[in-house]
Amino acid sequence: SCVHTENCFVPISEIIAVEETEFNKKQLNIGRWQKMAKLHAFTVYYVMKARNHRWRCSDATFWCVDEHLCNQWIQALKELLELQKSRPKQLLVYINPYGGKRQGKRIYEQKVAPLFNLASICTDVVITEHANHAKDNLFEVNIYKYDGVVCVGGDGMFSEVMHGLIGRMQKDSGIDQNNPKASLVQCNIRIGIIPAGSTDCICYSTVGISDPVTSALHIIVGDCQPLDVSSVHHNNTFLKYSVSLLGYGFYGDILKDSEKKRWMGPMRYDYSGFKTFLSHHYYEGTIAYQPAKHTHGSPRDKESCRAGCYICKQSEKQLAEQNKEHGLKHEEGEEEWKVIKGKFLAINAVNMSCACPRSPKGLSPAAHLADGSADLILVRKCSRFDFLRYLVRHTNQDDQFHFPFVDVYRVKCFQFTSKLSEDNESNVMDIGKKRFGQFCRDHPACCCNIVNSTWNCDGETLDSSAIEVRVHCQLMKLFARGIEENCKDEAAYSQSSIEQLL
Repeated sequence: SCVHTENCFVPISEIIAVEETEFNKKQLNIGRWQKMAKLHAFTVYYVMKARNHRWRCSDATFWCVDEHLCNQWIQALKELLELQKSRPKQLLVYINPYGGKRQGKRIYEQKVAPLFNLASICTDVVITEHANHAKDNLFEVNIYKYDGVVCVGGDGMFSEVMHGLIGRMQKDSGIDQNNPKASLVQCNIRIGIIPAGSTDCICYSTVGISDPVTSALHIIVGDCQPLDVSSVHHNNTFLKYSVSLLGYGFYGDILKDSEKKRWMGPMRYDYSGFKTFLSHHYYEGTIAYQPAKHTHGSPRDKESCRAGCYICKQSEKQLAEQNKEHGLKHEEGEEEWKVIKGKFLAINAVNMSCACPRSPKGLSPAAHLADGSADLILVRKCSRFDFLRYLVRHTNQDDQFHFPFVDVYRVKCFQFTSKLSEDNESNVMDIGKKRFGQFCRDHPACCCNIVNSTWNCDGETLDSSAIEVRVHCQLMKLFARGIEENCKDEAAYSQSSIEQLL
């Protein structure tokens, strides 16, 4: 079904609302209508797709002299909208008033709330007052009366809501998050992200743009994008969940240094990045990982994850069949573990491409949002010049893994222990518990400095260097549809001419 206006086809799934319209005859320039005594009209509000994955709310007004016919149209369209069962009716909204440029509340009130009102979505709004306010609140409220939870802020705010929602689901299901081998319960309450932070990597990687109006419209039409989540443990203690980057070495050091310079604002990342690059620290240790044999793709196949991704769907089916056939016990078999010892400048595990405006391809261009795997990228000790060549590749079209000192593996779980931890735990026999990273400088005079790096978990530091990571396939869902393929002729989406085929 679709609404047809002049040169415009819109699927019912992308209609936002239909409203009866008070019609002002002065608005008409057509002479034959001016002779009519009474006009009846209704307005259709719909999604208009613009360039670079940007969505906008547009509208078209229809009128006629027959009141009964007008009402029939309104009723028919509203009934069709009622059949869109994936659309949310009740949302819980958390707003971080301090994140980014402190614009979260203004962005929500001016750009998002009017659209939610137009779509007849009821909202309960909570303005967060301190760190973990949203997370703690999600353990107390009746979350099951909501069709989704919306966070207004940056990646930190999303992480807080995600931890609260997943944690609440496990608690209600009696699952111990501290057990690294626990089979976690899927979280079916979707999360919506209204970007209003200094970094909006997750929004950019799942929608294709960091824009509050676009994200609000994805929520309204009820889009659903499953998302893999990695659990991070240390010594049978749960630490964090991660959906984007787990970085040790280079990215961990940048975060650790930048935390001391929050007064600098977003510029602190550039400063800390340059400083970390110059210091050129490397870390010695061991990684053990289990290859993701269920996946249909590979990190270097150039198959980007897009809306309706075939690889994600096939990998999910394959993983489900493997688990049904063998169970988790088979997965833990030691024969499947691959072990790598070495000196590393950076160790990155990503659940998604980690694309952002500065790095349009991201850390792993072919990483998938929902295939039950992570891409493990190992950058071995090399010269500063070689490391710079690797970093520059993130901003251009070259294959960033095509270096002798870079290895990439698609994994379903991995463990890491620093050289320092290994020496202290030399009596531990279990594979996967003897793993990762001594911290040294290239300069010979400083090689006696044995210090561990820090893990960067989605922009937050982890104290433990030795960790155990497991990917949970499609553990949660977002109000998104993945990045849509670009139309060959983007001019087709201009205001004057839209042709969105069903």
